[in-house]
Amino acid sequence: MGAAQPWSRPARRRHPMRVGLVVAAAGTALCCVGVAGLGAWNLQLVTQAAAPVRETAEGFLREVTTGDTGSAYERLCADARTRWSELGFTSWVRTPPVVRDYEIVDVSVATSGGRPHGKVTVLLTRDSGSTEQRDLSVVREDGGWRVCGDPY
Repeated sequence: MGAAQPWSRPARRRHPMRVGLVVAAAGTALCCVGVAGLGAWNLQLVTQAAAPVRETAEGFLREVTTGDTGSAYERLCADARTRWSELGFTSWVRTPPVVRDYEIVDVSVATSGGRPHGKVTVLLTRDSGSTEQRDLSVVREDGGWRVCGDPY
C-alpha cells in the first residue's frame, strides 16, 4: 500500500466581517473615551472660570452700591476706561436713579477666538424701587477678570 500521508491542519474558515466589526467597535470606544475626557476637561475649565467671573461682578456691584466708585472704576477693562474718565464714571454712577441693590441671576463663561469671556446677568434695584435686568460683560485682561462695556 502506499505511504501514510502527513498530517495537515484542516483549513480554518476566515471571518473578515467579524474582525472588521471588532476593530470598528474598539475604535469607536476609544473615540468615545477621548470625547468624554475632552468634555470633562472643558467643563472643569469653565467651572473654574465661573467663580472668578462671579467674584469680579460681585465686587464691582458691591462697590457701586456702596458708593466706592474709585474701586469700581479700577475693575473696568482698559477699553471701558478709555471711554470713561474716573470722574465721568463716578458722575454717571451717581446719577439718579442710583443702584441700591443687586442680585446675580446667572453667570456664564464661554470662549470665542481662543479668548475666554463671561456674562453675568444681574437684577438691579434702583433707589426709586424699580428693578431691571442687565448683562455685565466680563473679560480676561492682564491675568485677571474685568468688567467691560457699559455696566448698566
